[in-house]
Amino acid sequence: MKRTVRSFLAVEIDNAARQNAVGLIKSLSAAGADVKWVDAGNLHFTLKFLDEVPMSEIPQICQVVGRAAALIEPFELEVRGAGAFPRPERPKTIWLGAGRGGPQMIALHAAVEKPLAKLGFRKDNRRFTPHLTLGRVRSGGPAVGPLGELLLERGDFQAGTCRVREVVLFSSELTAEGPFYEALCRAKLGGS
Repeated sequence: MKRTVRSFLAVEIDNAARQNAVGLIKSLSAAGADVKWVDAGNLHFTLKFLDEVPMSEIPQICQVVGRAAALIEPFELEVRGAGAFPRPERPKTIWLGAGRGGPQMIALHAAVEKPLAKLGFRKDNRRFTPHLTLGRVRSGGPAVGPLGELLLERGDFQAGTCRVREVVLFSSELTAEGPFYEALCRAKLGGS
């Protein structure tokens, strides 16, 4: 049995937003850039990456996250706006952002960040920016320019609005076929 598990906290999106995001991936892949696109079933908003965690600590993490999630009321999250880090003209990580509901995502991140820091998890150094990763550019080349142009054209892309009702602690197993995620626990937001 494994003693540690690679894990992260996330907010899932609904099927309609997922299908719209997949449609965007298909249109962006037409640029021909060398991108590792995220599989449809793995699309989510990451709240916090926890890295390798001892299995014995998972119950305590679930309790802490459950208490933190209960402090935030369920909310509507608009999945919109194609972009890239560091910027669309030089994409490394391709994403969809958060419109309405973005401030609640930031509050949810802050709500789980503080108690997890007390458990010894390092606080994020960067300001939290809610985003749903669509893909990662593996190498440069002439197709990166057209990809950047497509991203700029889709800066106002609308994937849909989801009701955020819970935070999920996922395990992440890296395989040759790509990552495999499994829910370890679900923490309901307050009032849901």
